[in-house]
Amino acid sequence: MTPPRPATDDRAVLVLGPNPTPNGGMHLGHIAGPYLAGDVYARYQRARGRDVVFSTGTDDSQTFVTTTARRRGIDPEELCRASTAEIQEALSAIGISVDGFGPFDETYQATVLDYFRRLHAAGTFRRKTVRLPYLERTGEFLVEGLVEGDCPVCLTVCRGGLCETCNHPNNFDQLIDPHYTLDPAQKPGYREANILVLPLEEHRDRLTAYHEAWMPYWRPHLAQMIREVLDRPLPDVPITYPLDWGMPAPFPETPGQVLNAWLELIPAGMYTTSYAAGQRTGPQLPPAALWRVEENRRMVHFLGFDNAFFFCFPHLAMLMAHGDGYIRPEWIINNEFYELESEKFSTSKGNVVTCQEILREVPRDVVRLYLALTAPEHQRTTFSRAGLSKVAQDRLVGPWNRLAGALGKAVANAASGAAAWLPVSTAARGRAATMLDRFGVFYEMPSYSLNRAADTILVHIDRLANRAAALDGLDIDVESEAFGDLFLEVKALLAGAAPILIDLTAAVAADPGSEFDGDLTAGAFDTPAVKPFTPPLLSTGVPATQPAAGTSGAAAAAGGAVAPGR
Repeated sequence: MTPPRPATDDRAVLVLGPNPTPNGGMHLGHIAGPYLAGDVYARYQRARGRDVVFSTGTDDSQTFVTTTARRRGIDPEELCRASTAEIQEALSAIGISVDGFGPFDETYQATVLDYFRRLHAAGTFRRKTVRLPYLERTGEFLVEGLVEGDCPVCLTVCRGGLCETCNHPNNFDQLIDPHYTLDPAQKPGYREANILVLPLEEHRDRLTAYHEAWMPYWRPHLAQMIREVLDRPLPDVPITYPLDWGMPAPFPETPGQVLNAWLELIPAGMYTTSYAAGQRTGPQLPPAALWRVEENRRMVHFLGFDNAFFFCFPHLAMLMAHGDGYIRPEWIINNEFYELESEKFSTSKGNVVTCQEILREVPRDVVRLYLALTAPEHQRTTFSRAGLSKVAQDRLVGPWNRLAGALGKAVANAASGAAAWLPVSTAARGRAATMLDRFGVFYEMPSYSLNRAADTILVHIDRLANRAAALDGLDIDVESEAFGDLFLEVKALLAGAAPILIDLTAAVAADPGSEFDGDLTAGAFDTPAVKPFTPPLLSTGVPATQPAAGTSGAAAAAGGAVAPGR
């Protein structure tokens, strides 16, 4: 594995979003992290002319499905069906442009089972007798989402298997003072079980070499966790569990057991990328086809810090155990928790704002911009309705409408036909190139940042609104170059903003007079003349007559969203 390539890397890109657990819909805390980050990255790569496959799909095998189903008194299968529809609706509403949402179907399961069978045949797993929490009353082992206790590393309350705070594993009997998740009064005992494990210590050298090459380019908290884990003996990670929910493990040593749901996610990603590519171009590709080394694709994985251990250690170890046939992530971009008014999003406590709810109140572009500006890239951040309102009015809608109004006024006052094309100075072409280079810094690796990209949009809106104010009252036919320079820079701003402000830029692109297509390939703005146009205005609120979010023509023009039913 070599260090990162520069931003001029035009290889095809696989963008992986995390597989959401179908135990409910999606709130803004989910969207503000990996889903919006993956969407913006994929849109920018497409605008650069690169082949992109952006995919995700639900993680139905999780024990969190069973705990939620028990809490609601419904069947897990019913919960998965209803939640999957809610998840797809939320992704579509906010404009997450996945090329396909892989279904949890027979092909998915066959892909996962084949992946594990090959590892088993290669002798990658070991049989081990372990002590697991066991609830005598129900006669079941308590693992993952079924058990809760104190983390043995940071002492924070966490679920079984992994601490979402420090991201260290807590396998088998390592949780301190465990209890049944659905009833803290029920304290389990322990019972031995024979399971299969992945002994990570056997893969230490390759894991260390990989992380030493890539870790310097990743976010600090992720790098810290990796160093801490490597400084300890690497754990044995469960491959199977004696549970009654999950994908049946196809191994003779563990009859009646299921696969560890967390470890399905790499073969799941292989399947969803092939599914998504087939949805986009057809026909359906063989599972894992796009992950073959000979395809020469780069992989970018967006995920929450709370499950980064699995992707940085057991998933990588299993990929490596398959030999050199598969590509590995070149970028693992993590995010922290996004809170609601400085409190953790909590469905059970009613402390939630869903995508559908906020989009009934605020236009989608305003929401996307605010989420990007406040995304929890390096530390916990918070969603605030007051903050959203202030940013929308003072930094986005107000300045943009002043800019758009001034341009529209100049076009309206131009002599008939005199302003069909406006000359552009060499200096303005240089400024446009500088703007797009700066956007590229924040949209490309290793400095990818939703926060800085969103702030750059707002800075340039304010700068160009002031430029427009200085030209107010001047004749566009007389000051043609000054207006031409302004229009070119506005178009460069729109191109840089297009991955975030998807509806505004789609509306501009739909106006044939704008000659705007969001192209970000080399030389797109190196032109001696520009055609003026009247930009649309923005609003801070959703009109009562506006169609439901995600159903407008502008949404389709903006790069596509999740198609319900995939």
